[in-house]
Amino acid sequence: MVPAAGGGGEGGELERRVMAALKASEARGDQPLVWAVEVARVVAGEGTGLPSADLAGILVSNLCFAHNSPSLWKLVGHAVASRLLCPLHVLALLTPRVLPQRRAQPEAYRLYLELLRSNVTSSFLSMEPGPNRDKITKSIDDALQLSKIYGFSGIDAGHVIIFFMMFVITKLIDCTLEDCGFPSGLTEEQESIYAIEGPQDMDLDVKGVSTEKQSEHRAQLRRKSTVMALDVLIMMVADRKIQSFLRLIFLNMPEKFSALSQRLSLVEAHKVELETLLTANHKIDDLLMNIRRVSNTAYQPNNKRLLGVLGNMKYGGSMLGQFTGAGRAACWVIFDIYVENAIDGKHLSAISAIEVLKEMTKTLQAINEASWQETFKALWISALRLVQRAREPLEGPIPHLDSRLCMLLALIPLSIGAILKEEADVHGAQGSKSLPKKSGLVSSLQDLIQYSGLLVPPSSVVNAANAAASKAAAFKANYKSGGGNPAMMGQNDSSTKTVGNMLHLIVEACISRNLIDTSAYLWPGYVVSSGHLKDATLPQESPWLNFMQGAPLSGPLIDALIATPASSTTELDRLYHIALNGSEEEKSAAAKILCGASFVCGWNIQEYVVRMVVKLLSPPLPSNSSTQGSTSHYLAQMSTLNALLLGISYGDAIHIISLYGMVPDVAAALMPICEVFGSIPPPSNHKPAIVGEISVYSVFSCAFLCLLRLWKFYKPPQEYCLAGRGGSVRLELTLDYLLLMRNNHIDFANSSANSRNSSNNIVPLNEVPAQPLYIDSFPKLRAWYFQNQACIASTLSGLCNKNPVHQVANKILSMICRKMNKPGVSSGNLSSTSSSSVSGSSVSTSDDYQRPTVPAWEFLEAVPFVLEAVLTACAHGRFSSRDLTTSLRDLVDFLPASIAAIVSYFLAEITRGIWKMVPMNGTEWPSPGASLHSIEAEIKEILASAGIQIPSCYPRGVPPMLPLPMAALVSLTITFKLDKSSEYIHAISGQALENCAGGSSWPSMPIIAALWTQKVRRWHDFIILSCLRSPFGRDKDAVAQLIQSCFSSFLRSSCSGSDFTANRGVGALMGEAITGHGLQLPMAPGFIYLRTCRTFHDTYFVSEVILKQVIEWADKLANGFSSSGPPQLKSGRTPLSSAACMAHQVAMLGGGLLCVAGGPLLVQVLYEETLPTLLLSAREESMKDPGPVSSTLQGYAMANMLFFCGSLLWGAERTSPVMKLSFLSRRPRVVGNHMDFMAGVLDGHILLGCDHGTWKAYVSRFVFLVVKFVPSWLQDIKLDTLKKIASGLRSWNEHDLALALLERGGPQAISSVVDTLL
Repeated sequence: MVPAAGGGGEGGELERRVMAALKASEARGDQPLVWAVEVARVVAGEGTGLPSADLAGILVSNLCFAHNSPSLWKLVGHAVASRLLCPLHVLALLTPRVLPQRRAQPEAYRLYLELLRSNVTSSFLSMEPGPNRDKITKSIDDALQLSKIYGFSGIDAGHVIIFFMMFVITKLIDCTLEDCGFPSGLTEEQESIYAIEGPQDMDLDVKGVSTEKQSEHRAQLRRKSTVMALDVLIMMVADRKIQSFLRLIFLNMPEKFSALSQRLSLVEAHKVELETLLTANHKIDDLLMNIRRVSNTAYQPNNKRLLGVLGNMKYGGSMLGQFTGAGRAACWVIFDIYVENAIDGKHLSAISAIEVLKEMTKTLQAINEASWQETFKALWISALRLVQRAREPLEGPIPHLDSRLCMLLALIPLSIGAILKEEADVHGAQGSKSLPKKSGLVSSLQDLIQYSGLLVPPSSVVNAANAAASKAAAFKANYKSGGGNPAMMGQNDSSTKTVGNMLHLIVEACISRNLIDTSAYLWPGYVVSSGHLKDATLPQESPWLNFMQGAPLSGPLIDALIATPASSTTELDRLYHIALNGSEEEKSAAAKILCGASFVCGWNIQEYVVRMVVKLLSPPLPSNSSTQGSTSHYLAQMSTLNALLLGISYGDAIHIISLYGMVPDVAAALMPICEVFGSIPPPSNHKPAIVGEISVYSVFSCAFLCLLRLWKFYKPPQEYCLAGRGGSVRLELTLDYLLLMRNNHIDFANSSANSRNSSNNIVPLNEVPAQPLYIDSFPKLRAWYFQNQACIASTLSGLCNKNPVHQVANKILSMICRKMNKPGVSSGNLSSTSSSSVSGSSVSTSDDYQRPTVPAWEFLEAVPFVLEAVLTACAHGRFSSRDLTTSLRDLVDFLPASIAAIVSYFLAEITRGIWKMVPMNGTEWPSPGASLHSIEAEIKEILASAGIQIPSCYPRGVPPMLPLPMAALVSLTITFKLDKSSEYIHAISGQALENCAGGSSWPSMPIIAALWTQKVRRWHDFIILSCLRSPFGRDKDAVAQLIQSCFSSFLRSSCSGSDFTANRGVGALMGEAITGHGLQLPMAPGFIYLRTCRTFHDTYFVSEVILKQVIEWADKLANGFSSSGPPQLKSGRTPLSSAACMAHQVAMLGGGLLCVAGGPLLVQVLYEETLPTLLLSAREESMKDPGPVSSTLQGYAMANMLFFCGSLLWGAERTSPVMKLSFLSRRPRVVGNHMDFMAGVLDGHILLGCDHGTWKAYVSRFVFLVVKFVPSWLQDIKLDTLKKIASGLRSWNEHDLALALLERGGPQAISSVVDTLL
């Protein structure tokens, strides 16, 4: 007799008594049922409770195979049926004993399968609480080694049940495959786990039967058992609860589920043979189908229960499928909002637009449940609308058309390329042409042919579009004629003139990045020839061809290369080599060429150019040098650095760098340049900067002002204020944050085989892995950085006379006052009321005064004290306004970087509001004249066209006035010349004026605009557009009107369109054209919102207004909108379904507007404060008793908006390290807090103020969206919270949704799911 599992002692005594009772019953000839009664009596006498863990071990150890008799098997069956034994326990003990011996013991295998079939359905799997439950659980785990196989320590009953099912299903598939002569999925390691201890002689002789017949009987039994094993498998996997168990493993332990997936692949590979051997028609299909159903994790809700009154809406299908025409296009409004917002050059981002677009595209494709063809098509159309909106840009310092074209022709192709690369990495290189995303891209481009209105090229790119079309026409002509030389197929046929459009440029951008091939040239309708022209002019030879043939970089060639974008990376590589290794003149020329047309409009190779320019800002050390960042090294590169710095200061250059996410890298490259050149004193004969002259001061100034453009160094203190939560109002860039981002890039690049830009197809330029950079490495820059912050935060402290800064300040005062031929005027007199107490000798009026030939950092350190002195002197009448303006201009001429200190100091002083107002009357200070009222009238007219009414700031007869520092700053800026060499100064001062107006409580922007319009009349429209921001910084009512106008225009009725370009939705919200022979009226409210949202100081108010708008529109939609509502509600479709569809759009619009206004911080506020507060608050009178439909639709819309905000910010799976650093770290806490709030309400610990129908709809919809689209969020939620929410859902009869919620709660929630199911 084999000892029981418990060994000796009490277990051995129980085994002895049980076996004695069995022998007595056998001797009496009792039936097995009586045996079971006797055994039960013995176990009851032990007092250990039922089901008995020890009894199962005793019976199974004797059954396998010391006393292997039919009677004992029947006894086990009766014991299991009567719950004397736990079915799961018995099967777990039998499985590792019977399955390996099924060939030698076919009878035992057959009886095991019978027992399994009778007890493995979900109704028999529960393990009732009892004294032996933990002991049984441990015994099952030990018998099957589940902890070892599934790598899960401390498993409980719930884990045991699902792991047991997975184990048995996997083992039965292996057995079936082996018994049919096919290899199983077992590895050597798994075989060692599953094997039992040594073979035993287990054959049982059947008396009176010959050996031959016995062998035949056993062979037949084996065949039947194999068929039966398949039947048992099919029965098990068809059980819905068992499918749920398997889904738990698939969702929460996918690597363990892969073992079952491998078995399925083997079964499918041998499907025909298995069906023939087992005569199992369709059984294999049923097995595969049921297990694959487990892998389909898309949650399909119960239509009739979810959200009650909205049950007629097709929740189980695609949301996008329920829209038609403009409503369908409106589902992609987030694309339009993002691309237009990204083009605002006043806001630079440290994150690549490629990364953001990639994640956003994947998120919207999932949320809209759209095909990739429709997703890519929507993305292209949003970018085409972006270009058309300002296809004839306003004349101004920064036209922004280059950035718009960069978005369409470079960034979007690169983001799509990153998505296709992910798909190719998953599926491998084979069959890449048939992959759904790549096919979707091709189809989306073919669809664009029909949108001729959006494809009209701006005048600046007509020639490029025609050249691309001609290239395609030549290829097509060669292809049709059977031209044999593929290299010649791309050459233009000069005798054929072909009219091109934006699609030709898009296709070229895609071909250049290997997203599609040249078969696109053969698409129907792609090439439209305008006939043969005899007098057609031959295309001009590209200057790059001459350059590649070895022509020297002379003046005309340099100019031509600057004006013509490169066509290939080969040309760029040669130019980059010259920039590194050429003569000083060649290096400087190469730098200018790289910053020319190739940088701005070389869309097919732009990412390479941007990276090259950034790399050249950090010149590599020569091979014989050992000092990193040495002064001599940088001085040797002065002319090249100067050319690069001026190049990236022009127009859209810095903004384009920002769109590529290179701002942190540029900051890291500029910091050592500033540190080195700012520490070198100029020559003693240094004079104010001469245009084109390169000096230490000019290079420092250009680098320093470029660095300052990367973040808002001059932010007024109220933007640093605590917004009720201990954090800033919005997430703005700082120098510290830029360095953190850059160091994060390096950490990722050093730990990964792929470069950070691998998704962008940017190859590293033979770079040595960079080291982390910290501001402490640059002591001079660090000192200025902290001084600047102190200047912003508080007034200046006094200096003693012997302080070195005091001495430099005196020299600066002497220099800037030298032209003022006034007896008795001295720097001491100027500053006698100043806290800085700057004093010194009287000012000399001759030219032999002592110039402050000090390093730039020392000069900048003294500038705030000089400014305080001259400003105080002017305020007390000792300095005229003209003298003040002249002295400031001299300061900037001597060291252009001084404009930064001027801007920072004046903005801080304006914000403090301590300076007197001065009249802008044309006598002391420049007068805006009559243009002030005309500009104010224009601003009011434009805003009124968008539905916003604002009061007049300047009644006639009231003289215009400005605070003294603001008057000084605007007077200074209008003295600057508008030449290209000064653009790096204008870029700082221009935006400073806008921030200056925003930082003051006085409405000053119209005065500034009037003065600048008088100076540069051709900029009139550009200036007016910039002025639209001013009313919203201080007027909450204007902000509320603007937001209301955005929603009403988005839902405005229009029957004029039926496709993506329809005038309702996106067209009305964002506008078809903002410019074209001046500003176009009416101005679209969405465009105004995106240009002004960063001036909203109270973003919490914005969050509340947007959320209330979503709720109000849901109420209006539910009430049918009567006669003024959208026509869709009166069509043949169900009105309620249409209302729900439009509520979906309203929520998406609200989410998009909120995200751009405040970013991650405002989304956090929405989750943690705004929405919970609204749900807890009593309703307004106008919204009380909304009715069941309205209350439900309100909850539905609120949940949608909250989910859209979170999904746009956090997505389902963020893989980019940049995105993780920026956003993801907040998600677990933010979502967790909100789910805790839900659980508290459902648990009865928090009382609501909203309607119960609203709450029910809100919770159901939000949980549904999270479960369906972003289940990974749930793995960070506390198990107790998930249980409470699931319990609340079950109380509303949402059983499926409650189960789906727990299923996706991670390994921690497995036991809860099993308890729920059983």
